[in-house]
Amino acid sequence: MSASAADGTVNTHGADGPAATGDGTRAVRAGLPDPVKYEPTLPGPVFAAHFHLPGEPTGPYTYGRDENPTWTLLEQAITELEAPGREDVETLVFASGMAAISSVLFSQLRAGDAVVLPDDGYQALPLVKAQLEAYGIEVRTAPTGGDAQLEVLEGARLLWIESPSNPGLDVCDIRRLTEAAHAQGTLVAVDNTLATPLGQRPLELGADFAVASGTKQLSGHGDILLGYVTGRNDEAMAGVRRWRKIVGAIPGPMEAWLAHRSIATLQLRVDQQAATALALAEALRAHPEVTGLRYPGLPDDPSHAVATQQMRRFGCVVSFTLPTRERAERFLGALRLVDDATSFGGVRSTAERRGRWGGDAVPEGFIRLSVGVEDPEDLVADVLRALEESAG
Repeated sequence: MSASAADGTVNTHGADGPAATGDGTRAVRAGLPDPVKYEPTLPGPVFAAHFHLPGEPTGPYTYGRDENPTWTLLEQAITELEAPGREDVETLVFASGMAAISSVLFSQLRAGDAVVLPDDGYQALPLVKAQLEAYGIEVRTAPTGGDAQLEVLEGARLLWIESPSNPGLDVCDIRRLTEAAHAQGTLVAVDNTLATPLGQRPLELGADFAVASGTKQLSGHGDILLGYVTGRNDEAMAGVRRWRKIVGAIPGPMEAWLAHRSIATLQLRVDQQAATALALAEALRAHPEVTGLRYPGLPDDPSHAVATQQMRRFGCVVSFTLPTRERAERFLGALRLVDDATSFGGVRSTAERRGRWGGDAVPEGFIRLSVGVEDPEDLVADVLRALEESAG
């Protein structure tokens, strides 16, 4: 849907300006309404449970659970990032990434259907698996790496891909899996949280849905919860919209506005974070206690060859393993520029011993480190110093 708060129209490139082609230009201009004299470039959040609605309810805004002008502008912005130039695509925003994930799974699947999930994906997926099975849905799982989900795809109603996977950073060939799925009538959803739309565009690779937590790098400041689903404007997306209406998993207008404001710096943040992540991964490669180092941008990473075929940027997360739980915790405690916190993608670097939550099949000393926008030299020096000071 493309609508502004004023009159239901959007021109993200200005009244007479050319269409945006660069990622930075697109991020800055995405979702902006036509300029109006004396009005702000990005209208403020619209706080409304109801709207004036005389006569038949034929306008775009009727009730606050259905639509909101602030959502509309954000949804248009995300659509322009995930599927630039596409008229057959729409985005719906949600209260969280899990709300977005749930909307696709529970709107598209019925009792007796089969779904294929990654067994190395987001930590909450095992909870989703249990709920799906309780509803009589068959859940099959396979690793992300090596396109292993192909082996359990036959007859499935929906294939759920997470590439790169969180937290292990494996990558699969999205186009290959999507072509195999569509050949048998299977829908495909790709969790694009870790890559962001500037890292890869799942719909261009053939997927039906791009799903993400806007909590992470999209908004990038660690201050809101948000999710979205971008998909082709057809019956499948109508089901997602209906599910949002039924469940009421909607974002607040302030959260939507903050996310839209933050998208303007997305390209700046993503580029710096990816460059620093690569520098950090290269520095960690030489440390004797670091094993299992993963970053898709490393030329010798197991996923690099596939990643370069479908990703334009390789993300902000680096993962590696230290010998023991105690060693990992000493390292985290010695960091000065990196917060010991969950989540990823923010402007401030974070790291955690992922095994503390349970649910991820990772060693006790496994570290997921999210690179922020600190100066690369400072961040790399802090990580290497912390490794040395916490040794022994």
